[in-house]
Amino acid sequence: MVTTLPRVMVAAPMTGQGKTTVATGLMAALRAAGHTVSGHKVGPDYIDPGYHALATGRPGRNLDPHLVGEDRVAPLLLHGARGADTAVIEGVMGLHDGRIGTGGFASSAHVAALTRTPVVLVVDVSRMSRSAGALVAGMADYDPSVGVAGVILNRAGSARNIAEITRSTCLPVLGVVPHDERIARPSRHLGLVPAAERTESERVVARLGEHIAAHVDLDAVLDLARSAPDLDARPWDPAAAVGARTGGRRPMVAVAGGRAFTFRYPETEELLRAAGCDVRTFDPLTDTGLPPGTRGIYLGGGFPEVYAGALSANRALAAELGEAVRDGIPTVAECAGLLYLARSLDGRPMVGAVRADARMSDRLTLRYPEAVSPGDTLLARAGERVTGHEFHRTRTTPETGADGPAWEIEGAAEGFASPTLHASYLHVHWAGHPRLAARFAAAAASGGPVGGGR
Repeated sequence: MVTTLPRVMVAAPMTGQGKTTVATGLMAALRAAGHTVSGHKVGPDYIDPGYHALATGRPGRNLDPHLVGEDRVAPLLLHGARGADTAVIEGVMGLHDGRIGTGGFASSAHVAALTRTPVVLVVDVSRMSRSAGALVAGMADYDPSVGVAGVILNRAGSARNIAEITRSTCLPVLGVVPHDERIARPSRHLGLVPAAERTESERVVARLGEHIAAHVDLDAVLDLARSAPDLDARPWDPAAAVGARTGGRRPMVAVAGGRAFTFRYPETEELLRAAGCDVRTFDPLTDTGLPPGTRGIYLGGGFPEVYAGALSANRALAAELGEAVRDGIPTVAECAGLLYLARSLDGRPMVGAVRADARMSDRLTLRYPEAVSPGDTLLARAGERVTGHEFHRTRTTPETGADGPAWEIEGAAEGFASPTLHASYLHVHWAGHPRLAARFAAAAASGGPVGGGR
């Protein structure tokens, strides 16, 4: 099946060049100009897609060959862009920086090649002159399979210096963006502050759109996007991936949301719905109970350490959630979900369904591993392999449970698992491993309810 989708990737020669600012602002500017824009992010990032969602009014999506496999990248792009007239893909790190030791696997360049997407390079020229031209020329020529087709000069200075850079550049300059303190965004120990945690996020994104619209040639960007060749791929279909279930009871799966739990892929909920589940969001900060009739629980990622006091104070929900896990309600917890289910987090009492205590650490765990299931669990079967990522500054004591670990990663046992519980630091994109969603949905359909539905 051949599919037409105008698209462009916003990438950079290295991190810190301002590609998130430019990409998010470009999405907002195009939307304000009347376009239906689909936002995508290379890699496992959860935070940037939150800003993309504000800019486009649609779910932010991730494209990651490590997490979902090369063959699913183009289908997932087309799925996320259904109904859109333009897709903007934000790169990750430097254009050619991928999984270490793999020759650039899962890099922005890899995704650009897989999706045949033209690349616009964002270059911070605040401390450069003609050398910017040499940098751009090298990036354009490095890999013939990657079409670097334009450049946006970011944090630009004097008109004289910009003229010098423009003369030295072998690619069309599509925009010259000056620095603006009003659109600076705050950071946290794991990166940017999620959009859902900032009350002024919508205003910031609107200002980004105005800033980019004033300094970038949107028509030139659209012309470049429309030059992208047709894709020989079909949009990804969650129903086909999971084996859609149309009849019988629709078990309710409660998914943690709110400011403390902002990290989850939209495809996770789409797969669960396709598998016959009724997905409901609850906020562990404010809700005093699970949704009535809950038969499955999904606790994704986020920053529970920032909200540890409020999470701990909500004893009514903690008690009901702990009882549900102990009663065997199928429960999946990734990273923040694991910390929330622990006995304590930085000394504050949590749910207590996992017999471990968690604390912040000075050491950052950042890895992009392949994990093996050491036995049959709620999600996996013995010997099955999945790909995932970890990104956290906490530690649990102990690191695994007496009932068995959730995964084996790099030869070490990790996480807590039982026939009805799967709690781990590892984030897994279920679109790459849809059997996990199917098993979780089947387990939820076979159990009894909690949350007022007993």
